[in-house]
Amino acid sequence: MIADRLRERIAEGGPISIAAFMTQALFDPVEGFYATKDPIGAGADFITAPEISQMFGELVGLWVAQSWLDMGKPDPVQLVELGPGRGTMMADALRACRAVPGLLPALQVTLIEASAALKAVQAETLGPSGAQIRWVDRLEAVPPGPAIIVGNEFLDCLPLRQAVKRGGRWHERMVGLDSGDSGEFVFVLGPTLGIDEALIPERLRDAPEGSLVELRPGDRQVIESLARRFTDHPGRALLIDYGPAQSEPGDTLQAIRAHTKVAALEQPGTADLTARVDFESLTVCARDAGLTAYGPVEQGPFLLNLGLEARAAVLSQATPGQRSVIARQVWRLTDEDQMGQLFKLVCFDSPGLPTPPGFSAH
Repeated sequence: MIADRLRERIAEGGPISIAAFMTQALFDPVEGFYATKDPIGAGADFITAPEISQMFGELVGLWVAQSWLDMGKPDPVQLVELGPGRGTMMADALRACRAVPGLLPALQVTLIEASAALKAVQAETLGPSGAQIRWVDRLEAVPPGPAIIVGNEFLDCLPLRQAVKRGGRWHERMVGLDSGDSGEFVFVLGPTLGIDEALIPERLRDAPEGSLVELRPGDRQVIESLARRFTDHPGRALLIDYGPAQSEPGDTLQAIRAHTKVAALEQPGTADLTARVDFESLTVCARDAGLTAYGPVEQGPFLLNLGLEARAAVLSQATPGQRSVIARQVWRLTDEDQMGQLFKLVCFDSPGLPTPPGFSAH
């Protein structure tokens, strides 16, 4: 079991980083959460926007289509999805892309997925689309050339680190074992961060004694990969996730099992581990890397600006018996107390492209 291997690792080498704990719990190739199950859907561990309504993916598809036009209709063009879940968003997006002449034949679809279980589901979901699908395990493995990259709830599950300010210094928060006989995993205070203090969001570096901050090295790696790719070829990336617009202190690590929050360190490998995305740090990192950054914008206004209500009206007219269902879907995607405000979008471009749809010009 993952828990046993983690206990052995800690017993032999001492406490480990939260990132190391998350990596093994989520991505262990045999027993990791993402390697062993399909966790997405109404009866599973969590539900995502594409599973709520086809309209979400269709609007992403229209965004992809306009981005392709903005890039000068490159043929071929890589359409890449980071962490594509069940493949629902990509299937809906490809259906919308049919409305733009020449786009579907130009698309080469690549999915970046770590879960063998989800790859099988994605293949089944996307089979009717007729698209040729390629799977790779990292962005660097995507074939070269112009690219449009999308990712919904991808960043929030990347392993993170945490730091606590004690005695005026930042110490890493780590995972150790309870000193008793229980063998339970517990959070412990580790060594000072040293040069890694540079990873602390600038807004939070002078936070008061006792503050906890989160470090997201995985986000930085994604940005660096995008920057390298977009330096050589034109490209645009749309990332959708949940979190604050400005960097905030606090512990946002959470575990979800069957739509219920459980203790973050309880039974590793059996629950999804996620944390809020720091959109301010993400956009600062992107600009530092030479990308043009837009956002964050809230999901509700973004979808409405892209025509969600008009699409809902068309669907309601075509399926009158589903009007109440469609109205509820719009509400869930856009209401401030549902997904509309917490979820946000950012766009990262190679320099020189027009302002992306749904975002304001800088």
